[in-house]
Amino acid sequence: MFKKKEKQPSFTLVRKRVPYLFILPWIIGFLVFTLGPLVSSLIMSLFDWPITGEAKFIGLNNFTKMFTADPQFYDSLVITFKFAAIFVPLNLISALVLALLITQPVKGVKIFRTLFYLPAVVSGVAVSIIWGWIFNSEFGVLNYLLSLIGIEGPNWLIDPKWAIVTIVIASAWGVGTMMLIFYTDIKGIPPELYEAASIDGAGPLRQFFSITIPTITPTILFNVITSVIAALQQLTLVLLLTGGGPLKSTYFYGLFVYNNAFKHHHLGYASANAWFMFIIILILTMIIFRSSSTWVFYEAEMKKGGKK
Repeated sequence: MFKKKEKQPSFTLVRKRVPYLFILPWIIGFLVFTLGPLVSSLIMSLFDWPITGEAKFIGLNNFTKMFTADPQFYDSLVITFKFAAIFVPLNLISALVLALLITQPVKGVKIFRTLFYLPAVVSGVAVSIIWGWIFNSEFGVLNYLLSLIGIEGPNWLIDPKWAIVTIVIASAWGVGTMMLIFYTDIKGIPPELYEAASIDGAGPLRQFFSITIPTITPTILFNVITSVIAALQQLTLVLLLTGGGPLKSTYFYGLFVYNNAFKHHHLGYASANAWFMFIIILILTMIIFRSSSTWVFYEAEMKKGGKK
């Protein structure tokens, strides 16, 4: 008798399963470190959940308290949106200007690319130490330089009028990643477009607004969204530079959530705060995406428009 040959899995079936093996580490990481904590925090927001002790189910009371009985909630939101309104445009403009500078064919431009990008790889703690030294009102570098030209520098970190400005400047210092994204997109623009524009008599400024800006609008959209998210989640610099002061003038929403969780030990309430910010970011992102249809131009659309 002949032994029955075992059926081997088909090549097509194996080929279909292989890609899932490659993305399996990402799937596991997403489930364990992203989706899992999200679901857990949503459940915690329905409880009075101290760090030590027994959790007590209270339904939507955390959200009710947030909207009706906590004035610091609204104050922190206002401060955070004020910061974002300054930070996002400044961040975008700074990154775009630097990207344009490093695209110029000048000697030593590679060194400048490295120097401009270097702050982006420095840890937030190190950045806070550096800027704390620069902005120190007694022996800070910035006030010393201002004194050389006869200007008395303000109390950057202890004056409520200037504290949020210091956070904006320190945050905008790390624009290296955004700069590289702009740089890559600008370098991908065909030189023939600029040559044709020059022949038609367009100067550098006209070329910038008629060719460069429309071409990189998808990248601008991406950088706007990431900047808004980063601004609304700012925590490290505030925590280490000002601690929310002076007079809570830099008490950002991220610090508000952090203190509720790890200083006041109200994990359930902090989870409710975090979920509200998640909803705000989601709504803002949707609004930006919806508005992008009027100002973002993709390559396929530009080619289609050019053929008409």
